[in-house]
Amino acid sequence: MDLKDRVALVTGGGRGIGRAIALAMADAGCDVAVSARTPSEIEQVADDVRARGGRGLPVRADAMSEPDIRASVETVVRELGRIDILVNNVGGMPATNDPDRQTLDTLALNLVSADRATRAALPHMKRQAYGRVINIGSGSAKRTGASPAYTAAKHGIVGLTRATAALVATQGITVNCLCPGWTNTSAVDWNVLAAAWKTDPETARARASGESLQNRVLEPEELGPMAVLLASPQASGITGQVISVDGGYKV
Repeated sequence: MDLKDRVALVTGGGRGIGRAIALAMADAGCDVAVSARTPSEIEQVADDVRARGGRGLPVRADAMSEPDIRASVETVVRELGRIDILVNNVGGMPATNDPDRQTLDTLALNLVSADRATRAALPHMKRQAYGRVINIGSGSAKRTGASPAYTAAKHGIVGLTRATAALVATQGITVNCLCPGWTNTSAVDWNVLAAAWKTDPETARARASGESLQNRVLEPEELGPMAVLLASPQASGITGQVISVDGGYKV
């Protein structure tokens, strides 16, 4: 898959799945901007993109802030000339002791941020009659298994994907949802999970591995090739789809 002369923005791109997708796209010839709150992480990823021969752009942004999201898209267009690919990767479980705040923040981080970023990027994609939006879902986007708020947010990502795909289907823009299962990132803390499951970290990891047909936890880099495919011109016929790269999670 050749992404030469294309420009991507990967939100939450400083580590984990976002970083892996950013570098996979760079390997395919793409110029890549990465946004997140931690400057050192996104600067390192941007350096790694440049080392692969592309233009790398770190964009500090808080995904909970609508002005930051809009500004990050405009920064990419201003600095790199266009935006062809948007990967709505940022997500997780915001930390708070307030249950109501936890619900609202979880929905905002995982769902509302993707809607805002997509709405900011679509006008640019429409003008050039080419665009690829890839929303990162979860095993919880299609079934239960996480908190109600996180599960609702990831189910919402599926609805957002399909509804947006329908809106832009004839304008050269595709919108798809890529779902990982258990993946070996810093967001998965086996000690924390072990405490929640009242067991030890080794048993917690074995339990998580056993939820997939392949009986393993995937590496972030395994998401990269599918993301590159969905971002490519060759994937013009794939839109409104929910695609899993998860080792057969809870099949």
